[in-house]
Amino acid sequence: MDPPLPEQQTLPATSTGKSVFGLINEFLEWFGDLGIFFWLVVRAAVTPPFEFRELFRQLDEIGSMSLPLVALAGAATGVVLSMEARYSLTRFGAKSLLPAALVFSIIHETGPIITGLVVSGRVGAGIGAELASMKVTEQIDAIEASAVNPYRLLAATRILACILVLPLLTLVADFSGLVMGWVAQAVAEPLSFHQFINSGFKGANFNDLLPPTFKTMVFGLIIGLIACFQGMRTEGGAAGVGRAATSSVVLSSLFVILADVVLVKFILIFFP
Repeated sequence: MDPPLPEQQTLPATSTGKSVFGLINEFLEWFGDLGIFFWLVVRAAVTPPFEFRELFRQLDEIGSMSLPLVALAGAATGVVLSMEARYSLTRFGAKSLLPAALVFSIIHETGPIITGLVVSGRVGAGIGAELASMKVTEQIDAIEASAVNPYRLLAATRILACILVLPLLTLVADFSGLVMGWVAQAVAEPLSFHQFINSGFKGANFNDLLPPTFKTMVFGLIIGLIACFQGMRTEGGAAGVGRAATSSVVLSSLFVILADVVLVKFILIFFP
């Protein structure tokens, strides 16, 4: 059998190159569409009439409904951190630092990122599926035909609710984690909650609590924006609804993690 021609040998590399450039092009197009969508939402949000009733409904839907899950995730994290930190610090003879290590690890990083990921899983999927179903059943078109701006009614209210609710949910996760961390510590070795808090917050100040808590507002912006964007651009019927819900969770979780890396660096620079 004759060997393949040189032109035939270069075909796989060419197609691979086209696929790579195609993916990069789709990625840049997605970011461009997201930027346009964000501008439309901001312009609609600052233009009256304001949808306060829908905003309050979304605050209840996103905040109240996410509260038990966030508290449970924070409590489980506090127990695990307490057991792991106790084991590690005991090995190095620093068991007295356990309360401070637990407090700082929860309020600095664990509480905010756990809250962001839990909310992105629950709220991101809910918003993405809800708006996607409205899109494929032409309800969004009907809202627009009724002279109501869908970006103001559907997107802006949900994004703003996510931004406002995330810091409050983070405080709940921090409190649950600290309480259950103390419980895990008290089971292993008797320690009053007053002593635990005094030892844990000794040397702490507002710079240790406020910046990590308020950085979750950026997480809320990411979750709400991506979920609304993916939902309101859905095509393909019921299958498109499933894809919108899945992509909302995956993309919002990914960008929350990436944003956390950047925000931690900024916090360390401006709030040393």
